Amino acid sequence: MTSEQSKSRDQKEALVAYWLEKAHESLQSARSEYESGRLSFTMNRLYYAAFYALTALFRDRDRVFKKHKGLRSALHRDLVKNGIVETHWGKFFDDVFESRQRGDYTPMVIFEQDQVEEFLRQTEGFIKEMEKLINRF
Repeated sequence: MTSEQSKSRDQKEALVAYWLEKAHESLQSARSEYESGRLSFTMNRLYYAAFYALTALFRDRDRVFKKHKGLRSALHRDLVKNGIVETHWGKFFDDVFESRQRGDYTPMVIFEQDQVEEFLRQTEGFIKEMEKLINRF
């Protein structure tokens, strides 16, 4: 391996680690928001935790997306349809995305505590799944 290839590999690993750290920070922030009863903000942080974890996985595969829609489409097209990620993770990502959108942009949206608690549990699982896939390749 040339020094240039080694440098490129190191940069990629650093970026993957960066996005995973952001995922964990967002998950921790979501827990804090949840404990404070700010459920709309919890949903925002849960979406971003999942978004960052998925970004890390695609970055590990040298794929970068400029828009949330592109990342979401790639999840379904490249991971779910090819059996790399189970279908329920695609549905989870869609649901957490839509919930975040409603919470951020729709007036008077109220989230139920048990619903947000389930999203919290699922987001933890989603991050773990993305980490497993990164470590597998």
